[in-house]
Parts: sequence; structure tokens; C-alpha cells
Amino acid sequence: MVLMLTAPVLQAAVSLPASDYNIRHGELTPREMNVAKNAWAYFVANYQPTTGLVNAVNKYPSTTMWDSASYLAALTAARELGIIDKAEFDRRFLQFMATINKLALFQNQVPNKVYNTITGQKVNYLNKPGEIGFSAIDIGRMLLWMKIIKERYPEHANNIDNVVLGWDFTHVVDDCGTLYGAYMNKDKQTQYVQEGRLGYEEYAAAGYQLWGFTTCQASRPEPYALADIYCVLVPYDSRDPRLTNQHNYVVTESYLLHGLEMGWDNSDDRENSPNNFSHPWMKNFADRVYQAQENRYMITGTLTARSEHQLDKAPYFVYDTVYSDGYNWNTITDKGQYVPNVAAVSLKAALGMWVLWDSPYTDRLLDAIENAQEQGKGYYEGLYENGDGPIKEFTANNNGIMLEALLFKKEGKLLRFNSNDPRKSDYAPSIWEKRLVDNFEDNNTRRNRPFLNVTPGIKNWCEQSGTAVRTAPSCRACKCASCNSQTPVKLPPVATSCLRQ
Repeated sequence: MVLMLTAPVLQAAVSLPASDYNIRHGELTPREMNVAKNAWAYFVANYQPTTGLVNAVNKYPSTTMWDSASYLAALTAARELGIIDKAEFDRRFLQFMATINKLALFQNQVPNKVYNTITGQKVNYLNKPGEIGFSAIDIGRMLLWMKIIKERYPEHANNIDNVVLGWDFTHVVDDCGTLYGAYMNKDKQTQYVQEGRLGYEEYAAAGYQLWGFTTCQASRPEPYALADIYCVLVPYDSRDPRLTNQHNYVVTESYLLHGLEMGWDNSDDRENSPNNFSHPWMKNFADRVYQAQENRYMITGTLTARSEHQLDKAPYFVYDTVYSDGYNWNTITDKGQYVPNVAAVSLKAALGMWVLWDSPYTDRLLDAIENAQEQGKGYYEGLYENGDGPIKEFTANNNGIMLEALLFKKEGKLLRFNSNDPRKSDYAPSIWEKRLVDNFEDNNTRRNRPFLNVTPGIKNWCEQSGTAVRTAPSCRACKCASCNSQTPVKLPPVATSCLRQ
């Protein structure tokens, strides 16, 4: 039996089997629509009518920008899949954006890490009033989803642009394209620190790129090393967690989201070709993370779909990794505590893997998770690997990603640019772009807004409107000569000698 299961692994050639798996595409079956409707139930049960926000965790009135972006993903999927109509989408989205537009920002810069969903107040992790910093990674996901909605539904573009225009990116993105988060130290002083590790960092950077930011350092995979995991060389961030106090988690989620939302394409790729990946190293790294999990099942019989996830008991949240902090299959808390007894099959990871890699293995994952839900509550967070049953907790992130995975199955890449192409002479810029190219807009400099490339469309509009064009100073590039965003990434070998060449 073991030999039969490992046969696909042993027959692998130089490229990974995962790289040859198709992406699932087509109208949803009744079975799949049932999954979508069950997932949407979470956002009905946890909607807060006073603000239009949704609880990040079931019945707990708190959320983050990451979880709010997952709500936007769910809302878009619900509309496109016919679970709600346009009127319901518009009602929910307008109220959500009105709240986001009025949020008290962290030190008048960008959104705080956490907000109360009933009052819209800045809170700490105990849901008590106060500000605790910001997450560049969470904001990157929010920027990506606001761009997706802006492109899909241009009638909402003004509302979206006005929110982003109110944010100050001075301490978020530097001239080298490095992303920074903020926290309050024990003396209540603000500390800005580089944020993000391989996978999450590049995914979040895509959100900033879509709004014109240069993210050279954040978008490059280096520095990374390779972990030999069940015959697959899996990339991980090689910055030492003991020195940086940041864990180098390798999980499915960041690669999965880049595939669903960006199609493993570059941020300026306006095409929607499902098998033409213009971001090849992101696709390659995603294949490796997937393949290590399939191989683990084939060799050990342990069903595997790993991601970060909530728990229904202490320690309440863990990173369930393929690799982290020097160890394969490391399940740890944000403090680094090893908690292998709460390793689980993540439902969002399982369904996302099923959509992005059409294989007998992902069919087994879908069979395992499709009924792991409670009526009116949504899907459980996961299924414990040790057989303890489901994690009886429900979250916006899990159910939101499940919904966007099913929308991807129906429509493909979720970022769909409209016909307003800045390369064309008849281009009509949005409010955001009009402000950014205006040389006399003082807030551009004060809030560290990006410089847009002056395409033919933007140049033509500026000439017609009499707008003085704002361009980046020539010395700006000199500050980061060590980072060249055009340098190609040479892909490392994908497998060890235990895979047959």
C-alpha cells in the first residue's frame, strides 16, 4: 500500500508533479454551491449593523484589516456567485466603506492593528480602547482587495480612492520598497520594524504595487534558503528568527492567496490567461509548498493542508507550518511555543489547494472537509490531525478564503482590470491617480504617496487638463542601488535525489 501511494512521488521528473496539475475551472456544481452558501452564513451571523464590519472570530466584536479584507473577498464572491444580489452588495459595501473612511487611524497614519466591530474604535488585542500599532502586511491585503473591487465595480472607485488618500504611508514603505509595521514598546514609544517574511511579504507587496508603490525589497525572495522536506526543496526565509524576533513561517495561505487573487501574475499584468504565470517564481514556490504536503500524505498517510488558524482552546491561535524556525511541520504560537497536538487540516488551505491543483490528493481533501460546518455558523476552522475532530471555531478569514476560492473556480484570477488602461491615449484617471500626478498636491509628499509612471494615457490627460506632472526625483533610485526590481530570479532545483530524474 505504501509503495502504491508513493509511486507518484518516485516517478517525478525534474519538475514537480504539482507544476503539471491543472487549475480547476468552470461553473460551480450544486455540491460546490452548497459549500459557498454555508461559508456565507458566517458573514450573515457576524455582521455588525452599527458599522457594517464583520467579527474576525465568531461572536467576538473585533477585527483587523486582514480579516476585513477577507470579508470583502466573501462579499464579492457572494455577489458573483448569486448568493446575494447587487443591492445587498452595495448596501453592505457602502456602509463598510463609510466606517473605514471614518476610522481613527494609528497616530493619524494608517489603520490600527485592531478595531471594535460594534463601535469602530481602535482597540488592543483584549478589545479594550487604545492603539497598538499597525501591520503593513494586513494593510497590503486590504489594499489588494480595495483594488480588486475598484476594478470590478468602478462605481465604487471614488469611495475607495478617498479612503486610501486619507492614509499616511511615511512609515510604511521606504525608498527601497521595504515594508514596515509599528508597535508600542513597554515605554509606550512607537517602534517601526521591517515586517514580513518570504511568502507573506511578497503577497502583501503586491497590494502596494497595485496602488503605484515601488516595493523592490519586499518583492524580492532573497534572502532565502531551502529545506529538504519529503524530497522537495522548500524555500524559506533565511533571516534568523533568534536575531529578528520574527518567525519564518512557511504556510499555504500566502502562496494560495497570490494564486487566487493575482493568478501568480505580476501586478501590472492586465491579461487573464489562466496558465500563463507572469510571476514564475511565486508559482514555483507555491508548487513546492503544495508538493511537500501531498508527499507527506503519500508517504505517511497524514492528510495535510497547513496554514495559520484559530483554535477553540488555548493557545487560541497558531501557525501550522510546513517549515518554521529550523523545523519541518512545526506548529507554534506567535511566541514560538511548540504545540504539535493542535496541528490541523486547515479548511481554507484544503479548499484553496483543491481549486489551484487538480489532483486525486486534493479530491481527498475536499471529501474530508465539505461537511465540516454548522448550520448558520459557517465552516469550522479545521480538522485536528490527531483525530480529535473539528476545531469548533469559526472565522471570517477561513470562510472568506473558502468563498474566494470558489469564485476563482468559476471566474479565474480575481483581479480583473477594467478597460481603463493607462497605456491608452483615451485614459481617464481615477481620483487617486489625479492626485498622485499633480505636482502641486502637498499631501503627496507629506503622506509619502508613490510616483506613478507617466504613461501615454496619463501624459495626455495632464496636457488636456493643464496639470503639472509630478515625477520622481532622479536621485531617488540612487538610494537603493542594491535593489534592482528588474533582476530576474534564478529558480533553484526543486527536488532532492530521492526523486527520480
